Amino acid sequence: MGKTKHTGPIKLNTKPKPSLWASLAPMGLGKIKPHHIRDTLKVAYENKDNLGYAYRILTKGVCDGCALGVAGLQDQTLSGPHLCTTRLNVLRLNTMPAMDPKWLEDVDRLRKMDSTALRQLGRIPYPLSRKPGENKFTRISWDEALDKVANKIKAIDPKQLAFYLTSRGITNEVYYTAAKTARFIGTNNIDNASRICHSPSKTALKRSLGIGASSCNYKDWIGTDVLVFWGSVAANNQPVSTKYMYAAKKAGTKIIMINPYREPSMEKYWIPSITESALFGTKIVDDTYQVNIGGDIAFMNGVMKHWFEMEEENPGSAIDHAFVKEHVNHVEELKAHVKKQDWRQLEKSSGLSKERMLAFAQLLAQSQSGVFVWSMGLTQHRFGTDNVSQVANLSMLRGFIGRKHCGVMPIRGHSGVQGSGEMGADPFVLPGSDFDEDNAERMEKIWKFKIPRWQGDIVGVTLENALLPEDAERKLKVFYTSGGNFLETMPNPDFVEKCLSSVDIRVHQDIIFNTSTLVDAKEEVIVLPAMTRYEQPGGGTSTSTERMVYYSPEIEGPRIEEARAEWEIYVDLAARVKPLYKHLIRFENAQQIRDEIAQANKNYDGIQHLKKQGDVFQWGGAWLCEDGVCPTSDGKGNLISIDLPENRRTEGEFNVTTRRGKQFNSMVYSQKDPFNAADRYDILLNKADAQKLGIEEGEAIIAHNEYGMMQGQAKFADVKKGNVQVHWPEGNCLIPKGVYEHVAGIPEYNTTVKLERAETFNAHKDTKYVEKRVDDLETEVG
Repeated sequence: MGKTKHTGPIKLNTKPKPSLWASLAPMGLGKIKPHHIRDTLKVAYENKDNLGYAYRILTKGVCDGCALGVAGLQDQTLSGPHLCTTRLNVLRLNTMPAMDPKWLEDVDRLRKMDSTALRQLGRIPYPLSRKPGENKFTRISWDEALDKVANKIKAIDPKQLAFYLTSRGITNEVYYTAAKTARFIGTNNIDNASRICHSPSKTALKRSLGIGASSCNYKDWIGTDVLVFWGSVAANNQPVSTKYMYAAKKAGTKIIMINPYREPSMEKYWIPSITESALFGTKIVDDTYQVNIGGDIAFMNGVMKHWFEMEEENPGSAIDHAFVKEHVNHVEELKAHVKKQDWRQLEKSSGLSKERMLAFAQLLAQSQSGVFVWSMGLTQHRFGTDNVSQVANLSMLRGFIGRKHCGVMPIRGHSGVQGSGEMGADPFVLPGSDFDEDNAERMEKIWKFKIPRWQGDIVGVTLENALLPEDAERKLKVFYTSGGNFLETMPNPDFVEKCLSSVDIRVHQDIIFNTSTLVDAKEEVIVLPAMTRYEQPGGGTSTSTERMVYYSPEIEGPRIEEARAEWEIYVDLAARVKPLYKHLIRFENAQQIRDEIAQANKNYDGIQHLKKQGDVFQWGGAWLCEDGVCPTSDGKGNLISIDLPENRRTEGEFNVTTRRGKQFNSMVYSQKDPFNAADRYDILLNKADAQKLGIEEGEAIIAHNEYGMMQGQAKFADVKKGNVQVHWPEGNCLIPKGVYEHVAGIPEYNTTVKLERAETFNAHKDTKYVEKRVDDLETEVG
């Protein structure tokens, strides 16, 4: 594995091709589309007080937005400059000054603000404390803050302590020191944002192919026969990727979207850094397969059923027999499994006809290469691991593994999160491998201290543990978060707030306030000001979706006087908890951390040599499973037979899932989606479904279920009938708490709802039935 090296960026073909134009109207005049020039000017205005520093971040730093891995204005995929409004929007987090201390004097006033308004107040200036009953934050010293936390940790069982790290520009060095600190103190309760998004990808790829990351590169998109986006809206969440799609279209690649909603950003996009596209836009997808929410397994079983039927008539017409024979296990078991599937059941579950499934089956069968890309549309289900295993099944049957223009890619939404689990910041892993006895013993030799062997909790369970009785072994008493806002990222925010307020001491290590920072704790809330990746002394590294490890240097500019590097804070805390053994956790600088990472994770042997701007290497080589050889016990991939998930929708109900608008993670930058003009509280539904319910577009409607209710406006969209979409996090009140994927433990973000006109819903409150239903909902929610 990893014999072939990445060869550097491809020269972009900018020769005009009118057949790809989205519109003849220059600059998309009159179209619903992003206004990139206006947005860029707005960002420049916001950063006017630190324009020089902002420019140096953009031209010297590695992007702290999505995980495409843009370093400065360049990347390893295409030649030419790359810039997107997502990165520009995040930029202000790095350049803004400290918040005015006057805001710290009135917590009630802060609680009237949403996270967008809180973010605009500025950076956290110094360590802060707030106890129950206090309506203000009090300035404290770093020594006082860390001593309080350390003393509390020493007074509790390590199982009552938990760490969490978000995706906010965090570097490999920080993930690694956090993972080491947690085990040094004695807890395995450590989790991260990446696991909440993509843990099913890792678990599925491990069991299917023996790998835990993308098997290919972005360059493989350009020139592959077919590029499939499965439950992934890369144009919105990773905007620079539209340049890769543009290049792929120029090279003759067919791009397919599989999604319940025909996402406008994937249909047409105006790419600002390509003149032709900026002027006339680019048609991106060639075809869309609108599956039901949760219907992907049935759809893929139908595709494979077609393949095996095609093989009976014409052997070799659908399956790469040479590849399967040499590199794949369990083909006969899979064949028997899909052959017994009932077409009517597959159609009902998937929402697609037998003929549409055949069209996709034929497209893949006629393709000599293919790349499958997916995101939370596949992973954030209670059967997310099975969804991803099905994608792996398709890739193996066609031999789309381990060679140029082929592969499976769980595309990452945030810079650096690929490295979080690889650094060990996860309850199921240690640096370099799974949390098993062999790896634990190996890491003990490197770390020179004992690692606890009990299974740590995922963050959802950790939060629920805050409500356990005081004497419970895993009662959460200290919750230490590096960034993150669970009020806006987890299902059932009211329940989450109850959990957060039940913790004795809650530590928020962050650069800004958000709504969760303002929630009470039983004893104390402590807020610690962190540095950004661009301020970290000695620089830092991050790992992109395609396993490129980039060095981002420290960038000269203004500083928040008392902010500290996050890895340094973790090391300092650990030393205070166990002062007699602090020499075992001590790092003098970031270079020492990279030196140790190279020992702890053999894939990262090379990170120790990254020392200046532009330094990068790719672990694992250009392709994992190169030439079909997998890092499994027998070197072969494993086909896995997957049953259809239970259809939980009953008569009169709709499948519902959450989607993203103009935002980065939970940071919302506009109340309007620039691609479809949807408001944050618009409920997207099919016009035919609305007509059956007597709902007019723009009308106030209620989406409700046993978990909560959401009042919004009806917006007609090209959504699969029987399915609706709401924005995240606004729609999280509809999502059940405590429902986790059965293999990887990811929270589910899909459920079913009923829709009613708000006028009808409110009028029915007079009836006993509806009164009881509303009372039940209000009891459940609050």
